[in-house]
Amino acid sequence: MAVHTTRMLLLGAVAMFEPVNGYQIRRELVSWRVDEWANLGPGSIYSGLTTLEKLGQVRRHDLSDDGRDVAVYEITEAGRGELARLLGEGLETVTLFSSVGFHAAFGMLPLLSREVALRHLEVRLHEIDRSLEAWDPGAGDQAPPHAVHGVRLWLAALGEERTWVADTVGRLRDGEFDLAGEPWRWVPPVDDPGRQMGVDSERYRDLLRRTSSRDA
Repeated sequence: MAVHTTRMLLLGAVAMFEPVNGYQIRRELVSWRVDEWANLGPGSIYSGLTTLEKLGQVRRHDLSDDGRDVAVYEITEAGRGELARLLGEGLETVTLFSSVGFHAAFGMLPLLSREVALRHLEVRLHEIDRSLEAWDPGAGDQAPPHAVHGVRLWLAALGEERTWVADTVGRLRDGEFDLAGEPWRWVPPVDDPGRQMGVDSERYRDLLRRTSSRDA
């Protein structure tokens, strides 16, 4: 899951902010504290982008921005397909001992339509119910009592997650949250780096248009 989660985070960050430079991706993901919960160190972000470029999932453009050389990235159609697959896998897959993939995927929920997000989370509810039944240690004597008690802690956490996911499904059905294809209602604060990223993306887009016209 670690490799898949890294790929999901990088593809998702590019898709959210494209065209975007590597430093901006690094700053954004570090602000999510991915080094703490997703085992994605800042230094591996650049190598990860290089790997995605070799796989044809992102496209790198080398631009001159006011005399400064900068590499900016856009996601390709192949990258969008892979990202959709990884998001679905992350949202639906229930692993009793780790929810890192789910947290990474849920953080990118705005990349999905409401219909698709609901479908994935409804599958997750089913998978949680299946896992709660499959992992229930019961009252048998197949394991030491302290081990059984430890498993029940994991199951209690999974039960709490089920309540949270069911609530989230209800909120989505009620129209909460800003998802793909819908008007964006949340406005970042004035000092949010995302505002500057939006300005930079427009400038990069203009530079890419001018480069394409010059090369045509």
